[in-house]
Amino acid sequence: MNTRGFSGIGMTSQRTRGRMIERLREQGIRHEAVLAAMAAVPRHIFVEEALASRAYEDTALPLGMGQTISQPYVVARMIEVLLNGRPGLGKTLEVGAGCGYQAAVLAQLTKEVYAVERLGPLLEKAKANMRQMQQFNVRLKHADGQLGLPEAAPFDSIIVAAATPRIPPALLEQLAEGGRMILPVGAGEQYLSFIERTPQGFLETRLDAVRFVPLLTGTQ
Repeated sequence: MNTRGFSGIGMTSQRTRGRMIERLREQGIRHEAVLAAMAAVPRHIFVEEALASRAYEDTALPLGMGQTISQPYVVARMIEVLLNGRPGLGKTLEVGAGCGYQAAVLAQLTKEVYAVERLGPLLEKAKANMRQMQQFNVRLKHADGQLGLPEAAPFDSIIVAAATPRIPPALLEQLAEGGRMILPVGAGEQYLSFIERTPQGFLETRLDAVRFVPLLTGTQ
């Protein structure tokens, strides 16, 4: 069996994926729906074939073009914060789709995922990965993530997979009332910012220290 397959062998097997889930529990991820979503997505099909044996390590891995696939804990942590206390994510926007891994996890938790990626070659990889997974509720678009996706707004949840010195105004505008956004903020030291839109305005909570690639403008 090819290690690019769903079930995988050796270091890409279901057993290896199970160990990743146990590690996430040990690291403090408690939301059972998030853990189930992480378990459902075969991370090894989203990484470069030469790195497939490292797919379930708790580390970011290179995708090329200066981009990375986020470490499993960070993916689970960000989604857990968005979901906590709510029945679901609702209409969700992901900024920085990369290879499509996080979008595939999000798609286990909501019927409507929109994901934008500024780098055309990475977007094509994401599309191919979604086809392989037969994940048809993810809409991928080649676009500047700092501008969001106004034609599909408003969004109940927004998750950003690259760090920005300040929160992009377009993303705030595209957040539905009662909606939530999580993103890494900072040019040097970075932290996760959790934002809720209330009738009175935006509430921001600063969370964990993190390290992400920068959110750049334009498309390539």
